[in-house]
Amino acid sequence: MCDDHGHPAAEAAWSAPRVAEGPAVDPVTLPEVDEVTVTTMVDNTFDALLASAEGVTRAPVGTGRTAAPQFAGGETVAGLRAEHGFSALVTVRTGNASSTLLFDTGASPDALAVNAERLGVDVGGLQGVVLSHGHFDHAGGFDGLARLRGRSGLPLTLHPAVWTRRRLELPTGERLELPTGERLEMPTLSRAALEREGFEVIERRQPSLLAGGVLITGEVDRVTEFEHGMPRAHQAWDGSGWRHDPLVIDDQALVINVRGRGLVVVTGCGHAGVVNIVRHAMRLTGVGSLLALIGGFHLSGAAFEPVIGPTVAALTELAPELIVPGHCTGWRAQHTLAAALPGAWVQTSVGTTYTLKAPQTGAA
Repeated sequence: MCDDHGHPAAEAAWSAPRVAEGPAVDPVTLPEVDEVTVTTMVDNTFDALLASAEGVTRAPVGTGRTAAPQFAGGETVAGLRAEHGFSALVTVRTGNASSTLLFDTGASPDALAVNAERLGVDVGGLQGVVLSHGHFDHAGGFDGLARLRGRSGLPLTLHPAVWTRRRLELPTGERLELPTGERLEMPTLSRAALEREGFEVIERRQPSLLAGGVLITGEVDRVTEFEHGMPRAHQAWDGSGWRHDPLVIDDQALVINVRGRGLVVVTGCGHAGVVNIVRHAMRLTGVGSLLALIGGFHLSGAAFEPVIGPTVAALTELAPELIVPGHCTGWRAQHTLAAALPGAWVQTSVGTTYTLKAPQTGAA
């Protein structure tokens, strides 16, 4: 673990919400863009029969072919890989200039790479990678990405706490089908391994503005009364012992400002609380309208289901035009969000591209 927090005397002092420093104090001037597209590269769901709609382009049914000797012709339609993980390709365009980055890399070493190949995505055109946080289901696909790109340098922006060792420890008698019993230590990222694969690691606690007009939130202020973070089962190693890690302080999101329409917010797991994240993005940018919210909302399971009600109420008040809950959102929250925001809610699926454009200049 990179002991970025020093060696605190008390758990409470370390885990208390903190105000982001520097640029987080005052609004960040976030350039307006003409268009943003978000393509889901890895998620928990792939449905090849979902229909496209305005601004929502589904992967074709026949996407991805692979060798299969049991079929005449020796191949079959493979579709796209779905797994408990998340990755999104984000492209922003202003005028004739565009830039593309990757947000998270999924869970397994090859799912992202396989999906990129089957979708025809050229990862050689990436300007950078951003990691939402250090959990393995968002950081597992770097090997496959490096295989597709070769060992060429690529900026990788992340929070310094992504190197933290973490584990799940459940109370006696309360099991989660963990393979080692009641404890599961999560795989921990290695900076040296990432650098050997050609990634230029850039650590940032504070908000960062990337080329093209994409903002990384930095550490998110925790301001809601109902988003309490991870339960006691989620622990981190502080150098001398395991302690409760409620905040996952490395949790960050992406924010884009579409001209004349508002903010597009892309989350990984939303460990900071998806409402906290949106409010933080609005405070940072001074933009008061939410156009779209895409990614994991972490509302699944007994510890988080009580938060569904107030979360949905807050998001309903924000009135996004598009909401795509994925990954760790959970089916109860999905149903509740679909019922509360029927005109905005869209079913997530690997390979789907969401396109959000600024109003045409001079349009009637």
